[in-house]
Formats: sequence, C-alpha cells, structure tokens
Amino acid sequence: MFVYNVRVNSARIFKLILLLIIATALVMTGIAIFRTFSGDKPLNSQSDKVYNIDSTNYTNILKAVHDNLDTYVGQKISFSGYIYRVYDLQENEFVLARDMVINSNYQTLVVGFLCHSDSASNFKDGTWVNITGEIKKGYYHGDIPIIEIEKIEEISKPKDFYVYPPDDFYIPTSTLLYNNS
Repeated sequence: MFVYNVRVNSARIFKLILLLIIATALVMTGIAIFRTFSGDKPLNSQSDKVYNIDSTNYTNILKAVHDNLDTYVGQKISFSGYIYRVYDLQENEFVLARDMVINSNYQTLVVGFLCHSDSASNFKDGTWVNITGEIKKGYYHGDIPIIEIEKIEEISKPKDFYVYPPDDFYIPTSTLLYNNS
C-alpha cells in the first residue's frame, strides 16, 4: 500500500495562477495587435468593395461621413436618390437627395451628398438615379464629402423614398460602412 503525503504550498499556487493570467493577457494583446496591423484593409484604403446605402441607414451614414470625412475618403458607395440642384452649383454637380421626414405630419427636409459627374447635365432635376462613386474631400461653403461618380443610371422612384433622422442611439464609427455589405 502506497501512501502519498501531499503538501499544498499556497504561495506557489498563487504565483502559478498569476503567471497564467499574465501569459493569457499577453497572448490576447498580441492577437489584438496582430489583427489591428495585419487584418483587413482599413476603410480609407483604396478598395474594389462597394458599400450599399439604403433608406434605413442613409442618414446615419450621411451624418458619419460629414462628421468624420477623413475616415471615409476613398470609400466606394452606391445609393439612390433624386437629382437636386441649387443655384450656386457647377454644371457638373448636383445633390443626390432624399427627403428626410422631420415630424409626424410628414414635413420633409432635403438631405444628401454633393456629387460630381461629367454627365450631370444629362439628368434633369427630380430624376431618380442610382450612382456608384468614391467619396472625396471637396469644398462647398466649407470642407464636405463629394461623391465622384463612376456609374450613374436612371431608375424609377422607389417605394421607400423617405428617410428618417439619424438614430438617437447612433454612435459614429469608422466601421459603419465596413459592416454594411
């Protein structure tokens, strides 16, 4: 018969557990650093990925891009709206607009992205189009995003033509477009 006398050294066990916790934290930090610097391309890098904007996320994205323009420069987007012009725009510019409902009586406010296209004069005010383009930094009474249009096509007016104000709970991040594919 064998009898083992086991003696527990609590100081040694504490040191071992502490060492395991520190090693785990270092491994997790290393993984996070690796993913940050070698993971997917950042949003502001040139990419062939085109992110679609629809009526449910339109104003959130519009607000995020206006609030943090430098983060989104170079991003390609696709969305629809109607041609809207104001008197001081260039001949090759227009706002790709949507009507944002501002109260329960369906009073609206025109919102949208300023767009630049050599074929802008081919489209009349109020024409619904779908565009694909790249976000650039431009100037119109201050720094604003301008969509440099790569593709534009006329469409019929969609059923969900209204958009609504940005969410109260919305927190702008640079991953907004990245997560919306």
